[in-house]
Amino acid sequence: MGKVATREAYGNALAQYGADERIIVLDADLSKSTKTDTFKKVFPERHFNMGIAEADMMCVAAGLATCGKIVFASTFAIFAAERACEQIRNSICYPKLNVKICATHAGLTVGEDGASHQCIEDLAVMRALPNMTVISTCDEIETNRAIKAAIDYNGPVYIRLGRLGVEAVHGEDFKFEIGKGVQVRDGNDVTLVATGLMVQESLKAAEILAGKGINARVVDIHTIKPIDTELLVKCAKETGLIVTVEEHNIAGGLGGAVCEALSQNYPCKVKMIGVQEKFGKSGTPAALLEKYGLTAEQIAEKVIEAKG
Repeated sequence: MGKVATREAYGNALAQYGADERIIVLDADLSKSTKTDTFKKVFPERHFNMGIAEADMMCVAAGLATCGKIVFASTFAIFAAERACEQIRNSICYPKLNVKICATHAGLTVGEDGASHQCIEDLAVMRALPNMTVISTCDEIETNRAIKAAIDYNGPVYIRLGRLGVEAVHGEDFKFEIGKGVQVRDGNDVTLVATGLMVQESLKAAEILAGKGINARVVDIHTIKPIDTELLVKCAKETGLIVTVEEHNIAGGLGGAVCEALSQNYPCKVKMIGVQEKFGKSGTPAALLEKYGLTAEQIAEKVIEAKG
């Protein structure tokens, strides 16, 4: 199976589940990039281009949701989570409306677009909003199931999606449940807790570590909020060291969420791997992952250091 970007999987899922006439899709003049144009080709009467007006798009989404619609609002993560944050807070989260914000082009792997477009704060921003559910998917299958789960869930959801094509992690029989992480590799020496495309890098890192005699467990945390505290505690008890891996600033993202959960329920040593309080730079996705210490080889090295 070839590599598929989660943004592409999102567009395909919208078209697949779009027969539900309650579904309305809004886009901020980026439908070819966010892949909502896939839905538009099938259901043009329920797709609306709101123009380069992200804040207005969120308010329109809120209004439609008050009329019983399930609204998907899409643009790049930098514009969704940050430019329109006030409208998401006050118009969507405060009244707890049924709006799904599907933000593409998240993280460093936007690539050459550079720091202005590389959103590495969105998980932290969205996680801080009351009533918001926050999801970050790792592959095509998980994205498809997450979109269906978002349709079935009544309330605000933020789904983080990427530009870069990624390898498959999950099979067709994969079952997605909001708030429940998934163990994708067993191990008893350390647990790598990853989200998004860092799940793939963590699996590769686990292979490297196996060659060095370290048996690493890998957990895919697709729901950042509510986080799967039960699974995290289980892993902490069984493997001791927890290492979080994310294509996001370590402040307030997956690492922060994991530390909050464990510090209150089962304190243990946690090593956070992610962007270390820096902005992005222009470059190829591969070069950027290496520059910011997020390749499989670099993850493996940091695990070895953390184990001492």
